Amino acid sequence: MGKKMDARQYIKIRGANENNLKNIDVDIPRNELVVLTGLSGSGKSSLAFDTIYAEGQRRYMESLSSYARQFLGQMEKPDVESIEGLSPAISIDQKSTNHNPRSTVGTVTEIYDYFRLLYARIGIPHCPKCGKEIKKQSVDEMADQIMALPEKTKIQLLAPVVRGRKGTHTKLFERAKKSGYVRVRVDGNMYELSEDIVLDKNIKHNIEIIVDRLVVKPGIEKRLTDSIENVLNLAEGLLVVDIIDGETMNFSQSFSCPDCGISIEEIEPRSFSFNNPFGACPACFGLGYKMEFSEELMIPDPSLSINEGAITVMGWQSCADKNSFTNAILVALCKEYDFDLDTPFDKYPKKIHDILIYGTNGKTIKVYYKGQRGEGIYDVAFEGLIKSVERRYRETHSENSKAEYETFMNITPCSECKGQRLKKSALAVTVGDKNIAEVTSLSIDCLQEFLNKLVLSKTQHIIGDQILKEIKARIQFLMDVGLEYLTLSRATGTLSGGEAQRIRLATQIGSGLVGVAYILDEPSIGLHQRDNDKLLATLKRLRDLGNSLIVVEHDEDTMLAADCIVDIGPGAGEHGGQVVAIGTAKELMKCKNSITGDYLSGRKRIPVPTERRKPTGYLKVIGAQENNLKNIDVKFPLGVMTCVTGVSGSGKSSLVNEILYKKLAKELNRARTIPGKHKRIEGLEQVDKVINIDQSPIGRTPRSNPATYTGVFDLIRDLFAATPDAKARGYKKGRFSFNVKGGRCEACSGDGILKIEMHFLPDVYVPCEVCGGKRYNRETLDVKYKGKNIYDVLNMTVEEAVTFFENIPSIRRKMETLNDVGLSYIRLGQPSTELSGGEAQRIKLATELSKRSTGKTVYILDEPTTGLHFADVHKLTEILQRLTAEGNTVIVIEHNLDVIKTADYIIDIGPEGGDKGGTVVACGTPEEIALNEKSYTGKYIDAILKKNK
Repeated sequence: MGKKMDARQYIKIRGANENNLKNIDVDIPRNELVVLTGLSGSGKSSLAFDTIYAEGQRRYMESLSSYARQFLGQMEKPDVESIEGLSPAISIDQKSTNHNPRSTVGTVTEIYDYFRLLYARIGIPHCPKCGKEIKKQSVDEMADQIMALPEKTKIQLLAPVVRGRKGTHTKLFERAKKSGYVRVRVDGNMYELSEDIVLDKNIKHNIEIIVDRLVVKPGIEKRLTDSIENVLNLAEGLLVVDIIDGETMNFSQSFSCPDCGISIEEIEPRSFSFNNPFGACPACFGLGYKMEFSEELMIPDPSLSINEGAITVMGWQSCADKNSFTNAILVALCKEYDFDLDTPFDKYPKKIHDILIYGTNGKTIKVYYKGQRGEGIYDVAFEGLIKSVERRYRETHSENSKAEYETFMNITPCSECKGQRLKKSALAVTVGDKNIAEVTSLSIDCLQEFLNKLVLSKTQHIIGDQILKEIKARIQFLMDVGLEYLTLSRATGTLSGGEAQRIRLATQIGSGLVGVAYILDEPSIGLHQRDNDKLLATLKRLRDLGNSLIVVEHDEDTMLAADCIVDIGPGAGEHGGQVVAIGTAKELMKCKNSITGDYLSGRKRIPVPTERRKPTGYLKVIGAQENNLKNIDVKFPLGVMTCVTGVSGSGKSSLVNEILYKKLAKELNRARTIPGKHKRIEGLEQVDKVINIDQSPIGRTPRSNPATYTGVFDLIRDLFAATPDAKARGYKKGRFSFNVKGGRCEACSGDGILKIEMHFLPDVYVPCEVCGGKRYNRETLDVKYKGKNIYDVLNMTVEEAVTFFENIPSIRRKMETLNDVGLSYIRLGQPSTELSGGEAQRIKLATELSKRSTGKTVYILDEPTTGLHFADVHKLTEILQRLTAEGNTVIVIEHNLDVIKTADYIIDIGPEGGDKGGTVVACGTPEEIALNEKSYTGKYIDAILKKNK
């Protein structure tokens, strides 16, 4: 045992101080699967990403020449004394998903590049118009095919010189006669060239010159070849062989269809790239869709009349106002086409509707308008609502207006390529009777089956086997990480954080590197318990290749499978940043100080409610068909906490986010959204608002912080403005804002820090010399409340603020809820860019909790346990129970069994992902689901409920 210990190599970290780390020393074993865990905000990511990864990356950069470094930007040295035994580091985190609409699962995994090569080298081109196979043939191949006809067959070789062109073509006949040809076939009839051939110049004609007449027999090869060459010269590479009493044969020297005359360019890999003008559909430039103004969004409620405000689109909101020019245009249209503005919009006849939406087709109308500058009659050709708004959208230079206009736009598939992104000629090339767009829209498991059954010719095998081997291997890696339900054409912007991470993981396995430190951030997000084993097998495989894996993770299975666990804590924020325990899962369970150990060993656990609440009513979604949903009806109970479960890709998000949330937001919050495909939702009158609480940042700039987001900063500024000091100086509450001139320090514009740009070194941020990083000027800081100035208050943690503001109920209530959701450690003025996803989510939850409840709100949460430790999940379940206790409805999409077991009702979607999902497998209380044989979720709930007893 002693020998093995010595043989283990370590990444030795000494004096790590990044963010909240408290000068820690830790030895992490190399070439093993190591899990970093701890409360949300305890400093795990600071250790993994900001220290180990940043230093590994920086040292690699340092090894490059200074010339190369100037293109890469500089890496900052993390705040750590020394790190020994570090390998080159690759980080696979959640933030690095590409949201470019051109990026798809296929391009990210590089499988699409192999497919492009495969199609370019062994694809069979067809005519985009008639669908006939197009072959490129040499003179010898044509001669061989003709010689293969039965002996004594009579044939004539024709040169198709004119195909479907109008005209009398007299010059052509003269040229042919001079060249010594005797006969021609015009529109299927034979003529001698010595005759006078008169053609109608307004009809399209087909003319073929008869170059030679032969009888197939041995010995004519030389003459046949010469004649074929003559024909190809005359007819630009085309040859028609007319077999007397038989079928005609068509040959082409280039990739062109002998029937339709459409020729396609040489096929190359770039012909199949939708990011290259050679392959992209010319109408949508390879995006597959267009952004177009949608009538549904511009006129959300067609039961209203125009005077009641039916038209809500920008630039036309004022059309019900009698003094606006838009109103004058509509009044003129009323006179001209005899309708009025008080009729509900959906009651207009089609003609009037089309005039309003698509315009008068260039016809001018007289518009009488009286404005501030006088009055007049103008001739206006009304272009229609859609064109008018499109023009304004094009002409505006303001980014804000553009963004506002885009909320009235809808994404529609391109009419030219039907969303397939490529030119027609590229879509006409097939392998195994499928074109490249059809192959990439198969789910990964169907694609694997397709490739295994693919039948190819001998030549195709020789060329394609190597490429197919690469494709099959990469597809297997995607299967291994549990992504068999995705398609290669899926845009990466629509993937969840965990999916994107597992795709990158699959790509890394494909590259087969050795001796690398992989740093992963919760790869199990969005993964059903069933697929966890697949993921762990993949991680172990990377480890066994000879790599070090450092995984930031809260998942129990991963911890039990790990070679070593580092528990950071004991608390979060200021109270964290120390190594509490290090060792295997068994060793951690024995450690009394480790909260992780408490939950792993079962000393602490999240209790199962003794009784499940009964619903007060139901929201019924009827006929849900979005994405893979199979026209299902689902009942969501009100007044209780519902968990929507199911394997990845089964259709949970389509049901909850696309249909339920968007429909409720549209009806209750007047949001401009187009809900997913469904027939209707019944029971909307029982709820009055819907709130979606996700993990997106609460603000994108350092100026936003928990105090501004929760609204408590306004109350604090009111408090300061009411102090005797402020009144004596005449300060209003604006004086205490760091966003406006007056109270803030003007040297740093209230940021507290200045950015100094260094040319080939990283930018340095220094505290502002004038205010010392306090953001306010001296006069403002002189105003004190209970001995503290505004800067001191922003610097308080939530914990301190609860006691400091205990006599101000409105502020105290907000502080207490932040404290209750487990954010006692964050500072009120902490920039929101420094908060983790889990923290941002809890700030949102706390803001909701501190509002007065109507008891009729629907809260929707999509995987709220992302980034949360067992203890944080415990807190989260308590908050959700509190929201439900006030009569609200909570709907959670979740894989975490600790949350699922505390739910009052479960809707299990499945049974599998992708095409094999989209139905309701089971619904009922957790106890009922546990008894259901068909439900994968039931199996795991059954185990956890038994364990808790």
